[in-house]
Amino acid sequence: MFFRWDWLRPVLTAPIVPTLGPVHPDALTVSVFEDILRAAGTGDFLLYDKDRRWGGEKGEKVLREDVVHEPQRTLIPTLGGRGTVKVFAYGLRGTIVDEAAELAAKLASTHDVTDARVVRPLGPEAAHPRGTRIQLKDFAAHPCLAPDGPVRPVTAWSAAVQETFAPFAEAMADDGLAFLHAQMQAGGCGPVLAAAVEDRIVGAIGPMEIQPDAIGRPQLMPQYFAVLPAARGRGLGRALWRAAMRWGQSHGAAYQLLQTEVDGPSDRLCRAEGLTSLGFSHATPA
Repeated sequence: MFFRWDWLRPVLTAPIVPTLGPVHPDALTVSVFEDILRAAGTGDFLLYDKDRRWGGEKGEKVLREDVVHEPQRTLIPTLGGRGTVKVFAYGLRGTIVDEAAELAAKLASTHDVTDARVVRPLGPEAAHPRGTRIQLKDFAAHPCLAPDGPVRPVTAWSAAVQETFAPFAEAMADDGLAFLHAQMQAGGCGPVLAAAVEDRIVGAIGPMEIQPDAIGRPQLMPQYFAVLPAARGRGLGRALWRAAMRWGQSHGAAYQLLQTEVDGPSDRLCRAEGLTSLGFSHATPA
């Protein structure tokens, strides 16, 4: 075993794991960190990796030979397939970010890449949070509300309405909808929920899929989620999100983890819906 839990656990201020992203606090164990080291040597997806559903090869791996693991600080560097070095900085002392930035710059030079970043997990009590907020939707807490709006699976809309999904997806390509549409056409993903106004799709969330986490609990996977700018302000985003949560609860999911840009529209929506904040993840250039 490489990692010592008595060294690592005290500095895990937020449940972020390199190459995996957010992990439910109950599943945040030393075994998960050991797993990402083993996966670095094979290039395979872990069985509970959310990216596994898209197939292909894992695009990010831990640089296991460059991990720094000591009492009070752990630095875990990763290399992405697009040429990005990230160093995840776990530690409470004030110099931890500078130490991580130095390592990131060194590794960027070694691997001949120009993009080097430090990822700093911060606890939910952070005074001035930036970056992304990690939010937990616990489906056991209370029944999910029925959506109030024109939302249904894409395949449940008429053929004429379904045909409007392609131009919608192209318009929202920056939010991942073009990629999602390609997966839908290939038959490689679960259902997608859509909102339509005047026989035209203007918002969508999906795919709706459930997979077991590291300890076998059913987790509703993250979705792509977007509403056309011209259709915002009508409650369609809330209706889509509530429809997705109701789907997850009715299909047996125990929870969902979301990452939302601090103070962005999705962040405000999730906060208004009563999700639990588990902390933050803030990335800065090295």
